[in-house]
Amino acid sequence: MKAKNPFNALTGFEVLLWIFSVTAVAVCFLLVSGDPLTLTASLIGVTALIFVAKGRVAGQVLTVIFSVFYGIISFFFSYYGEMITYLGMTAPIAAASVVSWIRHPYRDSKEVEVGKLDKKKKTFMAVSAVIVTAVFGFLLYLLKNANLAVSIFSVTTSYLASYLTVMRSPFYAAAYAANDIVLIVLWLLAGAQDAKYITMAVCFAVFLINDAYGFFNWNRIKKRQNAEKNIFE
Repeated sequence: MKAKNPFNALTGFEVLLWIFSVTAVAVCFLLVSGDPLTLTASLIGVTALIFVAKGRVAGQVLTVIFSVFYGIISFFFSYYGEMITYLGMTAPIAAASVVSWIRHPYRDSKEVEVGKLDKKKKTFMAVSAVIVTAVFGFLLYLLKNANLAVSIFSVTTSYLASYLTVMRSPFYAAAYAANDIVLIVLWLLAGAQDAKYITMAVCFAVFLINDAYGFFNWNRIKKRQNAEKNIFE
């Protein structure tokens, strides 16, 4: 049986967005002579985001892989918060999202069904975010993490984004966009000491563009799914 090309599911605009994303990362890599590990992580990351924005499970699978690469890169620059956050939180939650998305397809299609956040889920999200931030923040303090304040804020935004992804909420993209801004700052600080890390700053700038599109597209998907449910129910 011939395997289907996952890129066939993308619209023309989405293909162009992906091409722009990988080109921007690759050009930056060539200009600043970044290390191959950083380039690989960036390319996997931008590819993951375009499929997440599309509501496809493949995006979450790639997110798990990206998290492993990103955790290794963070370790080398002593960004232990990023390493612990992505390996200990983002990767496992992305894996949980794979299961959640597979279990909630929209009308037996490959597109995930957009979820709803009720009051109970919102309350749990807020309380758990405070707890996670406090625990990780204290741990990072003990580890003497570089750029501590920015890293702690990154933990909070990463957790909120991961939680909302599992819940299949369009607001996952808004939380990731906030996290992208934090990480742009974080890696620009790293790039000031070692130019090769500028690639990661560019990577998250591209992530920001993709997450902005993800928020727009998920709300469009939500509107379409709700309209179709009203017709068939």
